[in-house]
Amino acid sequence: MAILVNLDVMMAKRKIGLTELSDRVGITLANLSILKNNRARAVRFSTLNAICKELNCQPADILEYVPDDESESDQGK
Repeated sequence: MAILVNLDVMMAKRKIGLTELSDRVGITLANLSILKNNRARAVRFSTLNAICKELNCQPADILEYVPDDESESDQGK
């Protein structure tokens, strides 16, 4: 996956746990866990907005683009 979710890093920097963040932003613990563990396929802007507001950060602090390894993409050709 080319987009990494670094929510766990930002949560550690802000010293906030998953349950507390879930309560503060109004997102279920299960959905927040999926996002935190990099298993989400999509994220709503409203969710990203709520998380950034609560953690006082920018979306780029949470989302990171990492290009796929070119050698891996060439193997499928």
